[in-house]
Amino acid sequence: MQDKTIAENTRKQKIGIMGGTFDPIHLGHLILGEVAYEQLGLEKVYYMPSGKPPHKQDNTITPDINRCAMVDLAIFDNDKFTLSLLEINRGGFTYTADTLRELHKKHPECEFYFIVGGDSLASLEKWREPEVVLKLCRLVAAVRDEVDQNAVDTQIEYLNGKYNCDIIKLNTPNIEISSSLIREQVRDHKSVKYYVPSLVEEYIKKHKLYID
Repeated sequence: MQDKTIAENTRKQKIGIMGGTFDPIHLGHLILGEVAYEQLGLEKVYYMPSGKPPHKQDNTITPDINRCAMVDLAIFDNDKFTLSLLEINRGGFTYTADTLRELHKKHPECEFYFIVGGDSLASLEKWREPEVVLKLCRLVAAVRDEVDQNAVDTQIEYLNGKYNCDIIKLNTPNIEISSSLIREQVRDHKSVKYYVPSLVEEYIKKHKLYID
């Protein structure tokens, strides 16, 4: 019994990380977080808005305060989800390797599961310090039905072999929603009801976001 208690006390907490600009957050993001929580047996899922993504240097991104407020409104009624301002508060360009270093320093008791789209695997080696990313987290690839499963499996096998890691493939439902689609809908004065939580829809209208 004592050995079991020690093992339980030393077991690391499994924390999922959902990163992105969330401009705006939508139901697809929330469903993915819920699926990851259930399939991976996570304790929490951190929704972490990015500050200044290096791959979107030329794009106009909605101010941090608005994006964070929408995430907060979207997840407030789900105690599995937590808003993390780590990347927002750090400032400068957002690099996953730096984020994971900081998370490990602040939370050595946790094991982190970084959730990405399955299509991100093809460009992973173009990330800054991919070897650090794959060392400091369990990478989780969310793969939808229409994606070429063989190509994903081949890439996972390649990355696992090269970096001595263990990438997890997460099966997720096909949800054809994107933040860019929602922004386009708003610009065209079309409804985004059922694309985003109702509180997020109200926030977008109140603050006149995505209207040129």
